[in-house]
Amino acid sequence: MKNKKPVFFIVFILILAFAASTVFGVKRTYGDLTTTYINGLEDIRLGIDIQGGVDVTFAPADDTVDATKEQLESVQEVMKTRLISLGINDYESYIDETNDKVIVRFPWQSGEANFDPEAAVKELGETAQLQFRKGYSYDSEVADDGSVTVIPKGDIVLEGTDVKEAYVNYAYDESGQIKTGEFAVGLTLEESGKEKFKNATQEAINQDTAYLDSTNSSGQSRYVISIWMDDLCFSAPAVNDVIMDGSASISGSFDYEGAKQLADKINGGALPFNLKTETFKTISPSMGTGALQVMLIAGVISLLLIMIYMIVLYRLPGFVAAIALVGQVAGTLAVISGWFGFYNSSTLTIPGIAGIILAIGMGVDCNIITGERIKEELNAGKNLEGALKSAYHRSFTSILDGNMTVIIVAIILMGAFGVSSSFFSKALHWLFFMFGVSTEGTIYSFGFTLLTGVIFNFIMGVLASRLMLTSLSKFKCFQNRKLYGGAEK
Repeated sequence: MKNKKPVFFIVFILILAFAASTVFGVKRTYGDLTTTYINGLEDIRLGIDIQGGVDVTFAPADDTVDATKEQLESVQEVMKTRLISLGINDYESYIDETNDKVIVRFPWQSGEANFDPEAAVKELGETAQLQFRKGYSYDSEVADDGSVTVIPKGDIVLEGTDVKEAYVNYAYDESGQIKTGEFAVGLTLEESGKEKFKNATQEAINQDTAYLDSTNSSGQSRYVISIWMDDLCFSAPAVNDVIMDGSASISGSFDYEGAKQLADKINGGALPFNLKTETFKTISPSMGTGALQVMLIAGVISLLLIMIYMIVLYRLPGFVAAIALVGQVAGTLAVISGWFGFYNSSTLTIPGIAGIILAIGMGVDCNIITGERIKEELNAGKNLEGALKSAYHRSFTSILDGNMTVIIVAIILMGAFGVSSSFFSKALHWLFFMFGVSTEGTIYSFGFTLLTGVIFNFIMGVLASRLMLTSLSKFKCFQNRKLYGGAEK
């Protein structure tokens, strides 16, 4: 049998290194230039309720314009796209149909001492540039601070002013039958765009290399016209026919919500009116100045007291549980700060902190269940190795059941983002619509941190704890049954 004694030290060191990098980040300073490789806690964007933010109302620049609901929704969609691209999910957006207004609230830029709210509002309210380009290719530039700027390539085929309307339509198969549960985005072009789009689609059908999808890895050549909003490409459909009459369809296995979002984005770049900032004000943090520091200190003290309680009550399993709790908290904060490359930084709000605390409670519950099981198995007369194996096996079902219920609640709170066209997703969207629940801002933040914390509870509280405790039990000095809460045999 392989020697498993070093496993504890390996897992322990990995958790400590992970926690340290989460707290302090990884940066390199050369002169006045600081390069950030891994974000730390100071790089986390704080929500409106913690550090304040901006409240702005946008309206048509031309007072004679009577905006429709669809046009206002398009403006709102553009705002959301820009805020999300900045890594802000703690935003609130509303539509006032009666007065033709869109109201947006978002937090300050994290770590920016001289934040210029007027410049931020100006950037947010600038008219979005919708462009249809030949092919799908782009360049990217990395700034000194690590941020990446996308520069679209390919000649412009159409601009937003060439699009009259985008709307949701049914998707059809090759025989002309409606595809059940699938939708498409229909396009109606202005006179200025019909001839240009006809020529472009003809060139794509003729397999002009300018229309090649340079990022396609399927091995088959795709001739596409990509659709860009500013520097964000949100669709690159293949050209299958020459569009003669200025009416086109974009298909891609959309559900209704996906098709509507794409139509709103396209309409957002083709709004018949410019925006003006009608009202603008800064928002003071609802917590009050300095409350964040007090809350963090209280959180650290509470975590230390919990760790001490676990060690006193469960001894060696409690010590291992304390290490796992540190890893769980570090993992949740790492996801928020953007430590992992697959997810950009998120926004931390008061409800988000509440989600972290609740997830810690689930982590403590997980370790209490395991600790009590170990005691029971030892007191039933099993040897140490058998007691640990049986305790982790028997406690797993209870831990899984408890955490799965929390995961379901967290997903519902997050609004089931991006869950294609399943019946479950549609039912959730319907429920949110009926009860007027927003899937953005503070509710999302609470659900996000709760879900993340519970996932790391499985990783740290179940897997890592088992590896560490089983490893320690191999050492002769840790084989006293009293260290695990059992009676001396």
